Amino acid sequence: MESNKKKEFVRAVKFTLFSISAGLIQIISFAFFKELLHMPNWLSYLLALVLSVLWNFTLNRKFTFKSAANVPIAMFKVACYYAVFTPLTTLLERYLADTLLWNGYLVTALNMILNFVTEFLYQRFFVFGKSIDTAKK
Repeated sequence: MESNKKKEFVRAVKFTLFSISAGLIQIISFAFFKELLHMPNWLSYLLALVLSVLWNFTLNRKFTFKSAANVPIAMFKVACYYAVFTPLTTLLERYLADTLLWNGYLVTALNMILNFVTEFLYQRFFVFGKSIDTAKK
């Protein structure tokens, strides 16, 4: 039987690996929207974020948190997080990249790191906190 510390460590590693895969999706799609479709930084960021969130939520619910929680309710809770996170970071993206002329990729990377830390805590303790490890094997 795994200790709680070991379970939480494994959970954090899984979340990190899935977040890396979501980050790759976000960076690749950001580059696609920005470089090939010539969309502005803020819109490229926003569309890429949506794609990565869908990927990350799906994998983490099933494999990291092993939650049997009601999917629509869990998605609603994640949507609430992103209802706050997305406008704030989209404005930050627009201000830093388009107004202050910071490198768009650097700003996106900073937003991704902010997202990684805050989303793990939000999902771990609020979205799936009471339903962790309840999914049937």
